[in-house]
Amino acid sequence: MEDFYSRLKELRLAKGLSQKQLGESTGLSERGIQNYELRLRHPTIEVCITLADFFDVSLDYLVGRER
Repeated sequence: MEDFYSRLKELRLAKGLSQKQLGESTGLSERGIQNYELRLRHPTIEVCITLADFFDVSLDYLVGRER
């Protein structure tokens, strides 16, 4: 799970999205996205699925189990 936080930010920036834009696009809050990127909160499996679907990546990639 350690890589989730950096992967999330990397994927968000690659799409040119702000935290607010990502939150609006996924139904998550801007504060939630910020907290994940700052490693202040751990995402639920539902949040991981939502983000993996949005970025069109596997869950394994999103959580750092796949390169």
